Amino acid sequence: MGGVIGRIFNEFAVVVTVAILASMFVSLTLTPMLCSRLLSLSKAEQKAAHGADHRQNVFMRGYDRLLTFCLRHKFLVFLVFLVTAGLSVWLIQISPKGFFPQEDIGQVSVTTIARQDISFDAMVKLQGQVADVFSHSPYVAHVGWSAGSGNNALNQGQLFVQLKDKDQRPNIDKVLADLRRQLANVSGIETYMQPVQNLRLGARASASAYQLAVQGLDTGLTNVWAQKLTDAMAADHGAFTDVTNDLQNNALQATLVIDRDKAATLGVDTDTLRSSLYGGFGTQQVSTIFGSADSYKVVMELDPKIEWSPERMLAIKVRTVSGSLVPLGAFARVDRTAGALTVNQLGQLPAVTISYNLPQGVALGDSVSHINALKDKIGMPPTISTAFSGTAKTFQDSLSNQGLLIGGAILTIYIVLGMLYESFIHPLTILTGLPSAVLGALVALRLAGMDLSVIAVIGILMLIGIVKKNGIMMIDVALELRREGMSPVESIHKACLMRFRPIMMTTLAALMGTIPIALGTGASAELRQPLGVAVVGGLVASQALTLFVTPVIYVYMEHFSGWLVSVWAGHRGEPSPVEAVDQPSLFDDEEEPVPQKAAAE
Repeated sequence: MGGVIGRIFNEFAVVVTVAILASMFVSLTLTPMLCSRLLSLSKAEQKAAHGADHRQNVFMRGYDRLLTFCLRHKFLVFLVFLVTAGLSVWLIQISPKGFFPQEDIGQVSVTTIARQDISFDAMVKLQGQVADVFSHSPYVAHVGWSAGSGNNALNQGQLFVQLKDKDQRPNIDKVLADLRRQLANVSGIETYMQPVQNLRLGARASASAYQLAVQGLDTGLTNVWAQKLTDAMAADHGAFTDVTNDLQNNALQATLVIDRDKAATLGVDTDTLRSSLYGGFGTQQVSTIFGSADSYKVVMELDPKIEWSPERMLAIKVRTVSGSLVPLGAFARVDRTAGALTVNQLGQLPAVTISYNLPQGVALGDSVSHINALKDKIGMPPTISTAFSGTAKTFQDSLSNQGLLIGGAILTIYIVLGMLYESFIHPLTILTGLPSAVLGALVALRLAGMDLSVIAVIGILMLIGIVKKNGIMMIDVALELRREGMSPVESIHKACLMRFRPIMMTTLAALMGTIPIALGTGASAELRQPLGVAVVGGLVASQALTLFVTPVIYVYMEHFSGWLVSVWAGHRGEPSPVEAVDQPSLFDDEEEPVPQKAAAE
């Protein structure tokens, strides 16, 4: 995977690879040496081990009975496998797709937007009212704010809010919901909040977390349709919240219109008018005061305490060529119009960026489909294009590559196992535990109310490595017993009982190590929790199914392999091997007796 998401997966892959190589080295060197030195048991330890063996035999006998039942009703178990695989595919398609889980690090970034023609003093007053709401909240520890920020627009402000510790307040979604209700009482200004995240990929400055860019060749048409889409998204309260855009084209402007004929009649030329207005409202330097240690520029301006209006503007007097003073209103007027406060471009085209947040329980992938539906509903023309930017664009890029990533991992495992076993068939047998693992992971995520996020996909990748271990331990022993002359059913039955204990030990060890992550304890636990939930759910489901499904699949694969050998021998005109001649039909459940005392063996 490319981009920033690829870097995250790359770090994960490097860590896991190095850890496995180190573990392999220790397992092949240090562990045998320690066994040779420490494996002798005292009498007390032997007694305790005997009790453990007795308890183990209880579980072993129960597993033996269930395994015997499954091997006698192979077709029924095979149907369970098909249903599991189908449910896994179905859940992958319908599961809400997310990017990164929202973290609660106790910080909130707030953007405020007032009317576009507001003065700085009025903006400061409104910003102070918003800051008071945060200051009086029982969940807030500190508040810092500024006014007149954001694209050099005086009608925007920023607040940086530090919340109290988690044990002194509810979760951040509840806190933001309470603050939104209180801020609704502050009129004249809109407030947009988003929790600060440790991982913010594809970040683009905006009032809300996710961005959608609307572009077109015609600026006016782009602005119209961008506002229509913004209104449609704001009306869809179930899918979007904190919807706004950076379109600011309604600022009240005052345009001084000069009647040049009247000005010429009165003896006022253009240069005189320009210099007079610039001297009053510009930064014209008229002198310099030189002191003993420094010099000071003298800038001429009209009295800044005067609140200028069109009437006061027209009362300004301009000197004519004859030396007399003429009021500006004698040859000019002031027109009040709406104009652009800021002009935004993206890729050399005019653009309007719509930013939005997601309500609790709504996945980012669902919002993408909602936006496409809204575009069709309002009839947006094809000349107006939309493209996700910032975090939403990074999410789309990662979503398009996740399937290839998981498919590449499975294909690589198949190739490696095929080379080690010198077989095309039994690597598939080992991989049959993956559908149950994916099913368990997806069901656990749905029950926990979590999306199929990038972190959850990392957990599924871990499951691929953990779950195939169970199949390897069973199939490897079964193939050795098969070479010794046992039938497929006898070999897999004995192999499952021989490897039952190490399979349970390794799975329970992985499960216990992942449960703390799934419980979501510690700082920024929300980011890692989907990984733990996916691994725990996948391990539980795969352990319950792999111990019974994989042996049945192995028997069917052995029959299929024997059938292929028979067909190949017949094609070459050679006598079929005995194993191939005696193979029963593929779905025959009574072809071989299942050993009744395999546990004793």
